[in-house]
Order: sequence, then structure tokens, then C-alpha cells
Amino acid sequence: MSRYTGPVYKVARRLNYSITETGKELKKRPFAPGQHGMRKAKLSEYALQLREKQKVRFNYGLTEKQLKNTFIKAKKIKGIMGENFLILLETRLDNLVYRIGFAESKKQARQLVSHRHILVDGKKLNIPSYQVEVGQTISLSEKAAKFKITKESIESVLVRPNYLEFDKEKLTAKLTRLPKREEFLSDIKENLIVEFYNK
Repeated sequence: MSRYTGPVYKVARRLNYSITETGKELKKRPFAPGQHGMRKAKLSEYALQLREKQKVRFNYGLTEKQLKNTFIKAKKIKGIMGENFLILLETRLDNLVYRIGFAESKKQARQLVSHRHILVDGKKLNIPSYQVEVGQTISLSEKAAKFKITKESIESVLVRPNYLEFDKEKLTAKLTRLPKREEFLSDIKENLIVEFYNK
């Protein structure tokens, strides 16, 4: 299945989950598409698992294949599988570019990476799924640093994650440690996603 490119608001309302993590989509119309105040049917166990998986898929803007491959990779890492799965997603290059504030959305962050405007340890990369390792530094190309949209995005960031060390003068960010589970997507029940893929 290909990456979803349709309206974010529609998906957010259907899942009753803010894909942008701002809550804006749900404020616009606080009910699922087509329901208009109708009583919601109780979801089956499978439906709950599927919905949780879809929340994560749309949040990170991935295809089904990318999501499943990340889960398979997480199974090979020691520790709690669900947490490992989410940490792998959180430390993708495109996601960290967004967390740093180099882009206003994850879609925009993915485009910056794809167009070779992002450097990791000084080397240009065009792989959005690149797994950033602890100690690596992410920076903008000289050209991207001058983009109006990039400058505005950087200035609009109020708080950055504690696992990123940002240098405003150099416009670089270092991944100082792996994210802790409680630091991101706290309302996601990853155990349901593990159950979904382990069927």
C-alpha cells in the first residue's frame, strides 16, 4: 500500500487522533466523518489494534510495508518490542528533522531529506528512513538554511525534545541519547500494535 497523501484532517477525525500532534484537526470538527453525533459502535479487539497501528502509520507518514519492516527490525532488538518499534520510528531521519524544527510538518521534513538538503555528520543524505544513531549530528545544507520557510519553522519552535541538543548559531542538532518512551506519543498503546502484527 502506498503512502497516504490525502487530507490529514479527515484521517485524524476518523481515528479520533491528532496526526500532527497539535490537536488542530480535532478542534475543527470534533466527530468522525459521516457520524454527525451518532452513537459510536463498540470496536472489536481487532479494530482497536488496527486503529492503533493506523495512528502510528499516519503520524509518521509511512506505507504499510515500511511500518511492518520497522516492526520486524524491532523484534531483533533486545528489550520491550513495542517500545523498540516506536523508538526506531522516532529516530528516523525525517522525523528528527521535524522534531528539530527544520520543517513545519513531517511531510515537509521528508521532502527536505529527499531533495538532499539535510546532512548527517556533514554528509548529505536523501534517505528519509535513515536510522540516526546516538552521537550523530543533523544539519541543513547552506541552501536550505536560507529558505524562508525553514527560517520561520526554526523560529516557531518553543520546545525541542530533551534527546536533541540544538545549536542555534550553527543550525545543528545532535542526538544525545535514545528517546525515552514517555517523551513521545504518550497516548499510543503500542502493545495493541504488537498484538496486531503478532497474529
